[in-house]
Amino acid sequence: MKMKKNFIIILIVIAGIGVIMYNSLSQPGVEDLQTDFKEISFKRNEQNAGPVLRAYVVTVNEVNLKEIEIYGNFMPHTKYGNTKIYFFDAKGPFPSSVNLSEPFFPKQFADNCLAVYEKDGMGEVRVIENPF
Repeated sequence: MKMKKNFIIILIVIAGIGVIMYNSLSQPGVEDLQTDFKEISFKRNEQNAGPVLRAYVVTVNEVNLKEIEIYGNFMPHTKYGNTKIYFFDAKGPFPSSVNLSEPFFPKQFADNCLAVYEKDGMGEVRVIENPF
């Protein structure tokens, strides 16, 4: 009787651990989005004492503002920092590098920028379509 009770407790503990591991490993991510996002360039300032600035150039196969916002929310962000992501059509010309200040990329690519995602120092998110 005692052996059966211990066996049941062990099974319950193993099942609980299994559920926790499954939930931990099956979280949604960028791979689950319909849009094909490809990071081309990334830059982060070296300053760790002040606001951390991050800038990305990403190509997409289609413009879906909802998925662009979800993608941006998956990207790293530091409290009081600023994260900017510039989205370009994967078929068209796009910059191969990004800067942390104006101009963020060569002006010749400004008309090709489909959208910009920005998360500011207070955590507010803005997605702007055709920003330039």
